[in-house]
Amino acid sequence: MKAYGWFIMASLLVPVASISFCQESLFNMEQIRDESTLDVQVIQSWHVVEGEVPTKQQLVSINVGELWAGQNFRIPVRMIVPVHAKATGFHLTGGHQSTGLEKETRLRPFEKELIKGGVGLVYTLVQAPSQIGMKELGEKMQNRFIETLNPHYSIQYWGWPAIIMRAATAAYAERDYFEKGKVAVSGASKNGASPAVALICDDRITALHSTVAPIWDSPLRLCDRDAWAELEKDEKNSHYFLGGTFGPVYNADVLRAGHSWEDLEELAARMADQVFISRNLEQLERQNVDLLFHPGTHDFVAFDVPWGGAHFPGIPLYLEANTGHGKNNGLPVGEKPQQNLPAFLLGHFFTHADPLLESPELEYKIDGSILEVVVRFKPGSNEESGRLFWMYDRAPEGTVAYLDELFPEDQWKEMTFDETDGSWSARIELPGNATTIDFFSTHGKVVSRQGEMYQTYLSSPYTRLSLE
Repeated sequence: MKAYGWFIMASLLVPVASISFCQESLFNMEQIRDESTLDVQVIQSWHVVEGEVPTKQQLVSINVGELWAGQNFRIPVRMIVPVHAKATGFHLTGGHQSTGLEKETRLRPFEKELIKGGVGLVYTLVQAPSQIGMKELGEKMQNRFIETLNPHYSIQYWGWPAIIMRAATAAYAERDYFEKGKVAVSGASKNGASPAVALICDDRITALHSTVAPIWDSPLRLCDRDAWAELEKDEKNSHYFLGGTFGPVYNADVLRAGHSWEDLEELAARMADQVFISRNLEQLERQNVDLLFHPGTHDFVAFDVPWGGAHFPGIPLYLEANTGHGKNNGLPVGEKPQQNLPAFLLGHFFTHADPLLESPELEYKIDGSILEVVVRFKPGSNEESGRLFWMYDRAPEGTVAYLDELFPEDQWKEMTFDETDGSWSARIELPGNATTIDFFSTHGKVVSRQGEMYQTYLSSPYTRLSLE
């Protein structure tokens, strides 16, 4: 779908005073792509790994740089290619653990298809410092960030995206094993957010599949004071993530350190063009990038889905009801499990005649006590199902109640397909005491990839409608 010890060194960045946009601020892309600074240390040299689809694999440690004077960092990278040919492009993710990355990778079904089709795999480690035996160092980084508001010291703004991009540099440095081609990045949470920054900054990357991660620059994320004042009316809304610009909320720590609210707003504004896909849609469309997002309807990182639906309805996303970090209560019971990630990746790398669905148009009208919702895909999309989900008087986004109150089990229904105009519609009888209704639809399509069939889904824009 088209768009409408392990960190990075300060020497890979230009000074904060020169900040304008990504290539001139967080990352000096010439240095990010500089193979001569990788200082590759081979842990497991290239060797054949037997299996149903045999591969060649190598595990290395690469230098991402120096965080501050005398403090060096390295990351592990596992590279996987076909046995008898170079890989053309690769799928890259940091969603691994240290112990797992040390072991030879046994391929999942869609990875076998990628390898058989000549696409490589590049796997690295994007985790919190505390999860990889570097808790003390992570605390030092955070303390420096809070003290200076210098994003160079922020693992979420700076370190994790650079790991993704330096891993890509390391793969392409292996010229006997990789040729230039498409590069798809994917992952969830920090591994959904970090690849988004890398995609914005690094034009070697051609596709992003991101789950439960930030997408758009809503007022809460930009530290809009009025939005935050509304959120803070209820002290129960205190949460490690809710309201964070691009991850955990650091606002209170910054204010305690003596900075002002205006400093928070300035930092958020400075980062916005570099971290939010919504700020870069025209650029990514020109680059012919593929995008697909799974934000979850109840996620504490993607806490602003209603705002995104209102302002960026064309960004392709799948909303599985009642899902997010720590939640997996998707409705309706019995719906076929989605296979969006393998279908997305295989469709990106290989020519096919059966595309995934693209974001539909949504219309609605109220006639007395009846709400009618109509969804239309572009002609020839061949969507096979439609289901509408709704909830009355949902709490505002960014609140704890927004996370806790699930879509009721009896508030979804099958939509009716009209062959005459290619639309999906459903009618809801509105109660007299409701003040708002939130709703969205989800549509299924089975697609063929490399001879296999995959169940995919896409959603209409999430909509919040006042009934008063």
